[in-house]
Amino acid sequence: MDRLLYIAMSGAKENMNGISVRANNLANAGTVGFKADFEQARAMQAFGEGLPTRVFSLTESPGQNFDSGAMIITERELDVAIQGNGWFAVQDKEGNEAYTRAGNLQISASGMLMTASGLPVMGDAGPLQLPVPLAKMEIGADGTVIARAQGAPANALEEVGRIKLVQPEYADIVKGNDGLFRRKDGQDAEASANVNLLSGAYEGSNVNAVGEMTTMISLQRQFELQVKMMKQAEQMDQQQNQLLRIVG
Repeated sequence: MDRLLYIAMSGAKENMNGISVRANNLANAGTVGFKADFEQARAMQAFGEGLPTRVFSLTESPGQNFDSGAMIITERELDVAIQGNGWFAVQDKEGNEAYTRAGNLQISASGMLMTASGLPVMGDAGPLQLPVPLAKMEIGADGTVIARAQGAPANALEEVGRIKLVQPEYADIVKGNDGLFRRKDGQDAEASANVNLLSGAYEGSNVNAVGEMTTMISLQRQFELQVKMMKQAEQMDQQQNQLLRIVG
């Protein structure tokens, strides 16, 4: 009886973990540059003092969907989208380098180029600082930032920096709880000249909302089935106890 209860209990627990992964994807269907997490379940043996006679299920996130999201055209000079593979290098809250596809950028009051979530965008030599106030700014396909300060002549455009664009192998990066990607070895990725930008647009989330909702419904039904199995195990246990009292 305990085997049935244990299997049903572990299955229900992992179903809830799977629902959590899918719900997080669905919640980020509108997040710029978000990459959906995969979710899968597999059987695992429970090892202990005796023989491994118990098997439980394990839900895990083996990776992310690296397909590109939809391109949102805005014509805004601070919006840039990566065409094909590649990442923007940013500085996370701990001061370390991390990577994102979110290209809806902004300029802080002090002139620092930042993501919409407030993370500094990295240049060739650290966070990219711009002269402010600006009258005009352009971001080239290679990440070059050209700007004209207020009051300067119309033809006084100058290069003020270059956004660090990287292209590490997908197998070499891992996604953190903050949604940013980092190299597994903890090292900073080298800048790549093979990453191209599209100005006046940004990349949306690659989450398929309909697919995520369908999977969540399926996981919810599996969870309900596991709960029914636990109730059935309880009923069988009660009936067994009644039979033992009669025999006794």
